[in-house]
Amino acid sequence: QAGVSRSVAVVTAYLMKTEGLRCEEAYAAVRAAKPDAEVNPGFQGQLKLYEAMGCAVDTSSVLYKRYRLQMLTERYPELQDLPREVFAVDPTSICQTPITEVLYRCRKCSRRALFRGSSILSHTEGSGPAAFARKRITDSAQLYGDGREKCTSYFTEPVQWMEPALLGVLEGQLLCPKCTSKLGSFSWRGEQCSCGRWVTPAFQIHKSRVDEVRTLPAGNFQAAKT
Repeated sequence: QAGVSRSVAVVTAYLMKTEGLRCEEAYAAVRAAKPDAEVNPGFQGQLKLYEAMGCAVDTSSVLYKRYRLQMLTERYPELQDLPREVFAVDPTSICQTPITEVLYRCRKCSRRALFRGSSILSHTEGSGPAAFARKRITDSAQLYGDGREKCTSYFTEPVQWMEPALLGVLEGQLLCPKCTSKLGSFSWRGEQCSCGRWVTPAFQIHKSRVDEVRTLPAGNFQAAKT
């Protein structure tokens, strides 16, 4: 039976792509032709992801990045020797870009670029204070209703400079690699955003600890803080 579930998943994905079928419709068509066809939960999750990405494999998609991170703790329970591609390129690395880029720098030392806007993994807004019903409502949760931001942190993909802190540890602090000021925290088991949404795994940088900087093409550093 080895490979049976994989072959069913491949045919289902093919029908989704070529016939424009939704995941359930394509799977039902395969089952109609072969009643004993079955896809295991892992492949079901991948087919749902494939559908959500428009039947294309987009490695830059937030959905893809989140799925890849969630799979890491299953495949690497010791959190050692993680694949290099999991870590976003350090924004201090020299690279050419044809468009204006948004960077986020440490507010305290005002010099160290920490992550790019493309590394932010957005999430669906949570339910606010209701999500904190079983514990003391934090000050950040109380921001609901007074007009201020509900999400007081950026949740990002791991960046290369974070690697020494992340390997072999389930949770801990994220410090600026230049001035060592505290930027936020991480947890492979997940953390709760101030909006109430639980994010897993979580690499959380507090918005109050960074400045947004817009750089010009070709790596120029003429920028304006916002």
